[in-house]
Amino acid sequence: MSFQKLDDLGHKLEALEHALAILGADEATHMAVGGGEKRAEAMSALAGMLHARATAPEISDWIAAAEQETLNEEQQAAVGELRRQYTNLTCLPVEFVERQTTARMRSEQLWRDLRAKNDWAGFLPSLEGVVALVREEAALRADVLGLDPYDALMEQYDPGNRAADITPVFAELKTFLKGFVPEALAVQEARLAERPLKPLSGSYAIDRQRELGLAMMAAVGFDLTHGSLSVSHHPFCGGVPSDVRITTRYKTSDFLSALMGVLHETGHALYEQNLPKAWSHWPLGKARGMAVHESQSLFVEKQIGRNPAFWRWALPVVEKHLGEAWSLDDILPHVHRVERGLIRVDADEVTYPLHVILRYELEQELVSGRLDVADLPEAWDAKMRDYLGLSTIDNPADGPMQDVHWPGAAFGYFPSYTLGAMMAAQQWAALTRDYPSADGDLAKGDFSAINDWRRERIWSQGSRWSTPDLLERATGEKLNAAHFTEHLKKRYGRS
Repeated sequence: MSFQKLDDLGHKLEALEHALAILGADEATHMAVGGGEKRAEAMSALAGMLHARATAPEISDWIAAAEQETLNEEQQAAVGELRRQYTNLTCLPVEFVERQTTARMRSEQLWRDLRAKNDWAGFLPSLEGVVALVREEAALRADVLGLDPYDALMEQYDPGNRAADITPVFAELKTFLKGFVPEALAVQEARLAERPLKPLSGSYAIDRQRELGLAMMAAVGFDLTHGSLSVSHHPFCGGVPSDVRITTRYKTSDFLSALMGVLHETGHALYEQNLPKAWSHWPLGKARGMAVHESQSLFVEKQIGRNPAFWRWALPVVEKHLGEAWSLDDILPHVHRVERGLIRVDADEVTYPLHVILRYELEQELVSGRLDVADLPEAWDAKMRDYLGLSTIDNPADGPMQDVHWPGAAFGYFPSYTLGAMMAAQQWAALTRDYPSADGDLAKGDFSAINDWRRERIWSQGSRWSTPDLLERATGEKLNAAHFTEHLKKRYGRS
């Protein structure tokens, strides 16, 4: 049976994916600095092996034959997703995958060193090389998929996303936020005038913050027997569903920074740990794109982690681990702090989408060739001034060098963050409609019913449905940005 051949292949590909994921997580966390070159060679070779195995010509015949076999509904769905993956994988020759993997890894390693030194001139040639490869990839994919080059890149991260659909939504959101940010700041200022901000003590030992993070992870539902917490330059969730590796970074002056990072990455991890295990070796068993993934991480960070009800439970946990007592009225101004800032990963939920829209607009310019990499600092600064009233012109480390995505050749990924925020707000609205006592559960530290809802509607579905279908099945309606703007107005506006 051809389906059996595809099933056997899936197990072999899963093993290679496992090795690459764990090597990649280790490279970003524990690898010795001098190991970079050989690690890049090893991962490039493995990536080439995986790509060659996953794009073998006979697979096309197996898929075509399997489509004619008598299969159950799950198997039919698995074959459909296999065909979509095979089409996307065969866009790129093995030689290109190896070349890009090497360039991407060396660029990431250089970025870690040169970002700390604010050395744009030193980093520029490497990023130019990556962008040239991204343009090459976009052209290769566009030719096979019949899509515009940027759409062909987005398709890899979130199947079905198209710039023609996203751009008007983002334009509307940008207009709303440019007006709402001043309102939220004014509301905040008025509240602080009535009750001045209680400052953080600014003395939070990293080991105590780590223990607090682990306690929060376990409480929210993270399975510590199938995952771990480490430190990296840029917080991420990596590894594999059976061994999820999440990271954060610590500031001894501010425990909320690392804690919110941990909650965000735990949201990703919960999705991975709860994917259907029986399908794990099929593309069907993987997460359904990055917008859905971001909706899961932002759900935990924003809908749960910044919810006042959550903090009724969390404050005693903070006191236990950090030895610092807070009242709800004193901590919420920190948790709900709105501030125009340079750093996306530290941004609040009001200003965050503007950071994403800025990158979404710039990377389309880069991929199309309308913007040269050398002109990126000036273009970034112009948009940052327009959207957030801040300048990065002499500070590329906090401008176009701040994220790992572009050094790592991840173009077409950024829209997922804000689409995910919209989807998270919509999922919370649907959940609380179905389950009105959700806030009461949060106040008790009981996440079971909330997680059961998400497991049934999102996690257990893997890649069975398209992103729009998955969202509509989970919430009862298509993507509706009003849930996100209403969420922001309720939490940060004059209501």
